[in-house]
Amino acid sequence: MKKKPFNLSQFIFLILVFLFIYAPIISIAVFSFNEANSLTRWEGFTFDRYIALFTDRELFNYSNPRQSIVFMTLWIALVSTFVSTVLGTLAAIALTQSKKVIRDLTMTVNNIPIVSPEIITAVSLLVLFGALSIAPSYNTMLLAHIAFSTPYVLITVYPKVKNLDPNIADAAYDLGASPLKALFLVILPQIKVAIIAGAAIAFTMSFDDFIISYFVAGSSGDKNISIYLYTNRLSPKPIINALSTIILLIIGGKITYDYFKTNKKTEELE
Repeated sequence: MKKKPFNLSQFIFLILVFLFIYAPIISIAVFSFNEANSLTRWEGFTFDRYIALFTDRELFNYSNPRQSIVFMTLWIALVSTFVSTVLGTLAAIALTQSKKVIRDLTMTVNNIPIVSPEIITAVSLLVLFGALSIAPSYNTMLLAHIAFSTPYVLITVYPKVKNLDPNIADAAYDLGASPLKALFLVILPQIKVAIIAGAAIAFTMSFDDFIISYFVAGSSGDKNISIYLYTNRLSPKPIINALSTIILLIIGGKITYDYFKTNKKTEELE
């Protein structure tokens, strides 16, 4: 097979595209170690921004975690992930036992919030909570995150449940297993990969969300990391660079881990 000649112009163009995409991200990471308070002028290397980040009482309130933005973000993401994973998984299992018309209608309705712009979902939830006279607070943010995360779990788990052999559950019933026991010992172990994938998507959606959280939180004072970054956009603090860098490292580490894990499984199958 003949090798393609090296094309310098294509290589330069590729480098320019990557610089355009990643230059802002690289600058955030670099200036998180800047000694000066400036976000654009470099004056020296320091870890002071990271020390200030973990001692900031608004982000990390160790004496009262309920008032900590980081704790609030993680707690809402974890609770909403757990609830939406349970709801989405049970809904996927129930749909496989339903008639085709009901399945198709349910999946169509389920896909509406996924394909709709987030601003539509945000306004809809805001109007709903207002109609129910529920004041914007931590609870409305949590309910909103559960509402928009559950559809992602459902569409992730449903195809796996649909491909299960229905005779396996019937065999469990014939052997004396109750429906609950068959669920935990027969069905869930076979779809655990899809459940984990759905939970990961739900957690990412919750942790990353800004628009819906901003609308349903209102002026209650409860806010997550996304709202915190937005409210400091006009006069950004230097610690924001440090916070953003840590988030990038976590996301980058997760993507790298998934990449190598997928390649390893592919090599094992080959």
